[in-house]
Amino acid sequence: MTKQKHSPLATAMRHRLAWPLITLLLLLALNTAFNSSFLHLEWRDGHLYGSLIDILNRAAPLVLVSLGMTLVIATRGIDISVGAVVAISAATAAWMIGGAMGGDVSRFPLPLAIGAALAIALVCGLWNGLLVARVGMQPIIATLILMVAGRGIAQLITNGQIITIYYKPYFFLGGGYLLGLPFSVFVAAAVFALLYLAITRTALGLFIQAVGINPTAARVAGVQSRRLLVGAYAFCGLCAGIAGLLISSNVKSADGNNAGQLLELDAILAVTLGGTALTGGRFSLVGSAIGALIIQTLTYAIYSLGVPPEINLVVKAVVVFIVMLLQSPEFRATVRGWAQRPTLNEVRR
Repeated sequence: MTKQKHSPLATAMRHRLAWPLITLLLLLALNTAFNSSFLHLEWRDGHLYGSLIDILNRAAPLVLVSLGMTLVIATRGIDISVGAVVAISAATAAWMIGGAMGGDVSRFPLPLAIGAALAIALVCGLWNGLLVARVGMQPIIATLILMVAGRGIAQLITNGQIITIYYKPYFFLGGGYLLGLPFSVFVAAAVFALLYLAITRTALGLFIQAVGINPTAARVAGVQSRRLLVGAYAFCGLCAGIAGLLISSNVKSADGNNAGQLLELDAILAVTLGGTALTGGRFSLVGSAIGALIIQTLTYAIYSLGVPPEINLVVKAVVVFIVMLLQSPEFRATVRGWAQRPTLNEVRR
């Protein structure tokens, strides 16, 4: 038997990142078609301005949360508490800085406030991991507990009020610039680079795949699956904590009730758009980052095109649904089968 040869284009289209990249390019083209200045970049006040820069800045928190969610989903889990952890982290930092201290005064040193917010986020992730790995709860139930309670914890920290932050050095995290680009982009890139090196240069990636594909076999083979699960959820909580700092720094406030609202759903969408399997095992960090950019670019397009706010979630859901269908090998095979089915006239002949 001779092997069927495929063209380079056909081979490229079979890559797991092909459709996410095509989707992102189409969204960029759509924005450009309706806004001629969409791709325009301008150097002003020592840094770049433009729609692309805004998308990168806004997408950075979602990229961070998506990276953590990728590891959790790769181990056959889910974390729907990341939005609440974002709120807790932002509320902790805002309370420790102080909302009415003035632009140059902080209640606690800034490094201490940041460290405390990240430590609490890490504890939240550890809590989820212990419930899943040690207690044996289903991931969606374990994280649902913190999703509900976390909002209450954040509102207790803020006393049910929106804390406005006036401490100017804190604004640099989410609103500052470095080498002409938003500092938040460098934060997300640093976390991505460290995680990518850990996945590709150590056995961590292989262990995650093994646990995601067959936890029992991985345990028999000597993989510390429980520790790995706890570590995945802890890292996811830490990523959500960093995202909370970036968001609160950008908007200069902390809202325990609304901060990170529905962020967990956007993160899950970004991870699945990037090619990570919800059944565990197969995952892609690059794909998750691209998925986050897709979500943010789509959001930008919806608002820039003047789509009414009451239906923008429906538009987003429809676009994501179409993209997921295109990524499905089964759906594409079905479509090809329909296209190759003989017509009635051909059958009569």
